[in-house]
Amino acid sequence: MLAASLALLVSFPAPQDPPFDFAAAWANVAKALHTGCEQAGVVGGSVMFVRGDKVIGFEAHGFADRDGKRAVDRDTIFHWASCTKTFTGIAVMQLRDRGKLKLDEPILDFVPELRAAHDPLGQLKKITLQHLMTHSAGFRSPTWPWGGDKPWHPHEPTAWSQLVAMMPYTEIEFEAGSKFSYSNPGIVFLGRAIEQLSGDDYEVYMEKNVLRPLGMKRSYFDITPYHLQRFRSHSYEVAKAGAAAEDLGPDFDTGITVSNGGLNAPLGDMAQYLAFLLAAVAPGSDAANVLARESLEAMWQPVLPTSAKAQEHIALCFFVQERSGTRFVSHTGGQRAFVTFFYVHPASGTGALGAFNTSTAGPVMSQLRTLCMETLSLAMKP
Repeated sequence: MLAASLALLVSFPAPQDPPFDFAAAWANVAKALHTGCEQAGVVGGSVMFVRGDKVIGFEAHGFADRDGKRAVDRDTIFHWASCTKTFTGIAVMQLRDRGKLKLDEPILDFVPELRAAHDPLGQLKKITLQHLMTHSAGFRSPTWPWGGDKPWHPHEPTAWSQLVAMMPYTEIEFEAGSKFSYSNPGIVFLGRAIEQLSGDDYEVYMEKNVLRPLGMKRSYFDITPYHLQRFRSHSYEVAKAGAAAEDLGPDFDTGITVSNGGLNAPLGDMAQYLAFLLAAVAPGSDAANVLARESLEAMWQPVLPTSAKAQEHIALCFFVQERSGTRFVSHTGGQRAFVTFFYVHPASGTGALGAFNTSTAGPVMSQLRTLCMETLSLAMKP
């Protein structure tokens, strides 16, 4: 069982123990992946471990296309859902570093349509870009809480005008900066600010300023380009326990909410993203110049606890966790039955990432993430 594998690996070698055996530890992770996916009915998924810019562990399970018998492999393209938010945060910081904005500027300067929102607490003028990046602005959690229950409904609103039309039905729920409350619309508003300041559509800005310089050549937003369709994973929804997984197909459009969760990428491209986060790119290279190191590390400073119990804080579009006295930087994602995660451990220069194409994969993702965090990264020497 996955839990048993986890229990075997959570103790770390004492100084007198033999050298850490990565191959054995990774074999346990691979076993946990397959066992967990089989128990949860996951159609396909994969997990990868990196050290700097090197992939040192990869394991795949099942199918990217069940009916077509196409197996998950290193080239399989998954939807990364809310992991997209970290890319949006990096774009905001790019614009800050170029003097285009300040994090303490009011969001109304960039999204004046928000003046129509219901503001019983008198907070609208106080909500800043930083509040949006830390999920503390007071907005609701779902991007689109209306509709979606008919087969002809779009997955997400497709045009900015649709969001603007719903502004009068949007409420500010608490005092800005007073607490963490995960909010998808807040990140959509950041995406709108990026467009207003750059003059580019969000997808165009990200391609030019983030994906291309990072060398993420098979990464894109929303609908899959023709030449990459053979690599795209389908997604599978399990409506209730014991039911067969329904094939939702390979593509869907996140519409105007793309900055909140529209990224698609193979694990190899995401490993390049992790290498950038770990400062494992050549100095002066296009990748190194995506964002100044001090600006990136500023994004990892804890701002607000995510709960009273968890040793986790929200930072600027990233989550940070303290485990055994060391810090991890991470994000997870879940949308249209895809489930994803990544984390980096800067102290050891290591990181892990995983992606699954079935709605029941949440517990598998969570346990694999913990397994990698508590066992592999802390056992690796810098």
